Amino acid sequence: MDAEREVSSWVAVAERITVLTGAGISTDSGIPDFRGPQGVWTTNPGAQRMFSLERYRADRDVRVQAWRNRRDHAAWTARPNAGHRALVGLEHTGKLRALVTQNIDGLHQRAGSDPSIVIEIHGTVWQAECLECRDVQPMRVVLARVDAGDEDPACLDCGGLLKSATISFGQALRSDVLRAAVRAATDCDLFLAVGSSLQVHPAARLCDVASGAGARLVVVNAQPTPYDAAADAVVRAPISTVLPALVVTARSDAGGPVNRR
Repeated sequence: MDAEREVSSWVAVAERITVLTGAGISTDSGIPDFRGPQGVWTTNPGAQRMFSLERYRADRDVRVQAWRNRRDHAAWTARPNAGHRALVGLEHTGKLRALVTQNIDGLHQRAGSDPSIVIEIHGTVWQAECLECRDVQPMRVVLARVDAGDEDPACLDCGGLLKSATISFGQALRSDVLRAAVRAATDCDLFLAVGSSLQVHPAARLCDVASGAGARLVVVNAQPTPYDAAADAVVRAPISTVLPALVVTARSDAGGPVNRR
């Protein structure tokens, strides 16, 4: 039995599935990944400095460029693809325990995933947060100030530095969000890691948590990952094509309509 058929059979019999998604699920929506052949850091290694909290705090030029990048981010116009929609279909079967995502683009929710089961472990670009007083506001409000000529907008409440409500290198994950992700990885019988390089921790370590709790581990990714050898199955195929095929049996067995949008 090839890997795709085997994984599909596991999805069909699983009772509680947790999915971890990374940048690879959104590339077909026009949002580049980071480490792939055409990834943001592959084509422009210098871009990594904008993802360092220390550099962001210390260097105004980094912040100015970061705000320009946020204003031009592909998330504002991107549309969910068949991979995102396949996970909505899986949710409708009642099997999906949680959807942990490293992505900040909000495409899972826009596809129709219930926000209550989406765990945005690396935050969201749709909100801006003050690094000092922690005030949070819609990103569109701050970007309007950038469009009006404020290159490095400060918090209007305390004057502190504003940043997208995303996790940068050197910035701690929110403890409540991490705890929810760990619970989801512990409380499943099948763990699918989809479109993630599995090189960023602690997100990648959820694979260890799931395996240690007895779940099958499946890696679906175009490029090799550090967890391939530990996985029960590895699927190398375009995500927006293979993910609907992997979960179609679960949707059919649930007796509901198969989502073919």
